[in-house]
Amino acid sequence: MQKVKTAVVGCGMISGIYLKNLKDLFHIIDLVAVGNRTPGPAQERAQALGIRAMTIDQIAEDPGIELVVNLTPAFAHYDLIKKMLLAGKHVYTEKTMTVEVDQARELVALADEKGLYLGVAPDTVLGAGLQTARRALDTDMIGAVTSGLAVVNRNQALNAEHFTFLRGQGGSLPFDVGVYYVGALLSLLGPVRAIRAFGAPAPLHAPEFLFANGDAQPWRIPGCNVVSAALQFECGALVSVLFDGNTIGATQHHLTLFGTRGILRVGDPDSFNGPVSLIYADQPEAPLPFTHGYDGVNTLQPSPYDHYGHRGVGVAEMAYAIRAGRKNRCSKEYGLHCLEVLAGMEEAATTGKTVEPQSRFEMKPLAPGHYSSMFGGALRADAEASLVE
Repeated sequence: MQKVKTAVVGCGMISGIYLKNLKDLFHIIDLVAVGNRTPGPAQERAQALGIRAMTIDQIAEDPGIELVVNLTPAFAHYDLIKKMLLAGKHVYTEKTMTVEVDQARELVALADEKGLYLGVAPDTVLGAGLQTARRALDTDMIGAVTSGLAVVNRNQALNAEHFTFLRGQGGSLPFDVGVYYVGALLSLLGPVRAIRAFGAPAPLHAPEFLFANGDAQPWRIPGCNVVSAALQFECGALVSVLFDGNTIGATQHHLTLFGTRGILRVGDPDSFNGPVSLIYADQPEAPLPFTHGYDGVNTLQPSPYDHYGHRGVGVAEMAYAIRAGRKNRCSKEYGLHCLEVLAGMEEAATTGKTVEPQSRFEMKPLAPGHYSSMFGGALRADAEASLVE
């Protein structure tokens, strides 16, 4: 199968693991270039990987590059994605697709018009943990899901002292971190029918770190930094969601689904290997072995942020979809629905009204029985086979 010539735009925190994986982990990807708004970081990355450093315009104009991976901050997504789609490139973007639903709908329509693929993170939904949870649901291990609970907290303002892009639109905890929980719920339960919510803004934050980024001025993260929401899924499940970015940094992860015959506990959806366990009446909680690969254990040479594990699996799965002419799993429809749910929670909290997302999507599970750790990960094992169909 012909490899897909790929370029990455954006050399921030997450780029290291993406570039490493796209260069050395996935057979289907031919990583040829990296670009950045400022040239220095791109040149440094390119030299380390033995690929080209290019400007964003050069990437858009290069007829050999088929796929562009967008790792820029969320507020920059719209302009870059539109530029690359207009240049005839397939695009895979980090979360969220954009910061405005109308912009995301425009990009979806543009990709459809041009017959191009547009994929959207989070791709942790393709990891071993969430695919095992999906397998448990698809094989009726807990019966029909009746309800669920998703909770995560952070001190988002303190995080924004170091990662300054979080001070812009899309930097609130629901959009920055809650998207992993929303993405996980969508991958397990399907589309959301209706949303009700309450919310609270972030406080005005004065810097706590000494000389943090040389910035002594206080700021406020825009939008709701705390959201307490109720999601009604089309499958009938009612899920309570709590995303709190106004508390301390001792992060608590909680994702549980309650069914007619059992309870399913799912680990941190911001990882590829969140543990999955099953609870039946009058039985002790039992861990489930992973039924899939991409468990977040990266066997390549260690580098910073390796705890992000198999970032880029969504890119590889989309590359196989491009070659096969089929729908990719982390699709533009999935990304749009994620954004509609996140924006819908904020709208419902602000207006007090029920919000009904307009988009719909489908996400097929990956084939089980393919692992990324057999033989110590030698020859990358066979997990990539699960991405082909």
